[in-house]
Amino acid sequence: MNYRQSIDYLLSFADFERSGRFQDRPDVRPVLSLLRRLGDPHLGRRTVHIAGSKGKGSVAAMVESILRAAKLRTGLFTSPHLHSYTERIRIQGQPIEESEWARLMHTLQDAAGSASPAPGGRHLVAFDLLTALAFLAFREHDVDCQILEVGLGGRVDSTNVFDTKEVCAVTAVGLEHTDVLGGTVEEIAGQKAGIIRPGAAVVVGPQPAAGGARRVIAEAADNAGCQTVDVAASYAWRRTSHDLSGQAFRLEGPRGALRLWLPLLGEHQLENAATAAACADALAQRGLSIADEAIENGLADVSWPGRMEILRREPLVVADGAHSRESARRLRDSLTDYLSCRSAFLIVGMSADKDVSGLAQELAPVARRVIAVRADHPRAMPAQQVAAAFVQAGAEAEAGGKVAQTLEKAMATADGKEVICLTGSLFVAAEGRAHMKKTGATA
Repeated sequence: MNYRQSIDYLLSFADFERSGRFQDRPDVRPVLSLLRRLGDPHLGRRTVHIAGSKGKGSVAAMVESILRAAKLRTGLFTSPHLHSYTERIRIQGQPIEESEWARLMHTLQDAAGSASPAPGGRHLVAFDLLTALAFLAFREHDVDCQILEVGLGGRVDSTNVFDTKEVCAVTAVGLEHTDVLGGTVEEIAGQKAGIIRPGAAVVVGPQPAAGGARRVIAEAADNAGCQTVDVAASYAWRRTSHDLSGQAFRLEGPRGALRLWLPLLGEHQLENAATAAACADALAQRGLSIADEAIENGLADVSWPGRMEILRREPLVVADGAHSRESARRLRDSLTDYLSCRSAFLIVGMSADKDVSGLAQELAPVARRVIAVRADHPRAMPAQQVAAAFVQAGAEAEAGGKVAQTLEKAMATADGKEVICLTGSLFVAAEGRAHMKKTGATA
């Protein structure tokens, strides 16, 4: 099996990321059965498990970078990917090789081929295989710590296959996938809190003022007998400077005051950095040696592309995978605060199941012009529908063509004061990013 064949095999299973039919996903019994046949590769190392509606991937990347800076051998599992499936599984910060991916997928094929449906007729799905593949890689590379980003929700996510964990973290919770996770923030928080296990340290990231997410998570932690760290109550942070390459900030917490640099833009990334530091402190309390320098160097070296990422400086081109009302609001705040942007040329594409009206209402105030695109993805929303939502929100908008051609048009017509922003979906950010890299036009 080569890499291309391994992807074909993976996509022969139900893939909720591509279909959007998350309500049909199974519980964790199929992946648990598969892991047992593989010799339980998920066990035998420290685990940091991170759920949330926003910021969980950023926090996972930051925690991994901190632990690597502390001289620990790390494995990171995140989703989705920008350009290659191998990005989802990283050893020591680097994606595994395609040859290793294909070899491990062949091992999975042998184990999955002998599988029978779990009780209730449930079958393996693509995300089950991706999760198991990560654990096989982590075992093969003998990592000290595995950092896992939840795919969707938490309680029945394929990553939630442990009786014990060192740290369970829940980042900001908001309304998302309401047809699957529940119609209120409290219900969704309950699903996220389903990753909590007895004996774990529970880190609760800063939560929106509206809704009772913090209370729901704290109650779940209390019921499991877990120590809870409320990041907003135990840490304080303040940005001290910024430029296009990142931001300096002061973080105060149990270690005292740290002066840090983060190569990611946005006030929300400071919240994520504080949450990652809290995870590191929780691990340190459990015996891991994590010095102040590890937090300083880990955060300074973190890479998490496609999130307020500067792709080019002249003209200024930004890629941000904002795909919800809340993430669009944060993008708008970051554009105005960090980039002094009052007039943006937006290239927007959405997934069909997202709140395009909410996103349009948040971004319309900074949009001088909007060109709607349809990414090369099965779940992509028609460009005409995206454009109509922005027109309804009061912006000048039209349906365009492919992402790459639209980006070239925007760069050719933008004036020196205008910011070009690729947003609405991580798939759009990825296509624009790939085009810039291919043409050598990146910053």
